[in-house]
Amino acid sequence: MALLLKKMFQGYFWLFTEKPDPRSDGFFLMSSPLQPVLIGVAYLYLIYKILPKLMEKRPPFKLDSVLIVFNLTQVLINAYICFYAGLEIMKLNWLCAPIDYSITPHNMFIMRLVYLYFLTKIADLMDTIFFLLRGKTNQVSFLHVYHHFGMIGLSWTGVKFLGGGHSIFLGFVNTFVHTVMYFYYLLTIWKPEYKGNIWWKKHITHLQLIQFVFFFFIYGQLLFKPDCAYPKIASYMVVPQSLFMIALFSDFYWRAYIKPKKSSKVAVS
Repeated sequence: MALLLKKMFQGYFWLFTEKPDPRSDGFFLMSSPLQPVLIGVAYLYLIYKILPKLMEKRPPFKLDSVLIVFNLTQVLINAYICFYAGLEIMKLNWLCAPIDYSITPHNMFIMRLVYLYFLTKIADLMDTIFFLLRGKTNQVSFLHVYHHFGMIGLSWTGVKFLGGGHSIFLGFVNTFVHTVMYFYYLLTIWKPEYKGNIWWKKHITHLQLIQFVFFFFIYGQLLFKPDCAYPKIASYMVVPQSLFMIALFSDFYWRAYIKPKKSSKVAVS
């Protein structure tokens, strides 16, 4: 048992002391893997224990002004990341883009961009909190919580070990989708008549499905390139995760946009 514990400690020390990207040194919340774990646990405890109890006997909050500021901020930050990530992927090899870990002004800019992406994933957790405070508990689904919770660990790992190269493809596509999504959220608060427009919702779900199909292929093809220096561990994480998310979003799409139509036709007949 003592030998096993020693090996585990040595493995932990090697993984989180010797292997991390040195460019991530000094960034807030990046010194230990316990930090994203604690954020995730606090998030789950807040949304499943504290907020339901808080809102149990009180009316929903009206947070329109807060949501306008929050969604506008999310649009601007995600658009900023998307723009510069787009410039970066124009220089990359789409079949194999290794990470340049050298400390140069350009590489540090990319690292700060990846770190900003991680911070947006923490900010995304506010979506769930706003849903609960506004009494929209039906929107706090397994898909919603799983996606938000999982992105904390995935984006933290990106900063700690995978800041650049092929990782930029994921950040570019995901921030594009989130720019569109938060712009829609902004519209629904600013112009409430958009809430009933299923066109927006349906095509945002299309975008979300397309992004995971893209992730599956862009990371999956790396598994067939043994000479590519980009860490294969990223593919082992992203490929199964993408398949799982495709399944979850497909199920949501079926229940939200296809099944109700069939049910309504049966009711009319």
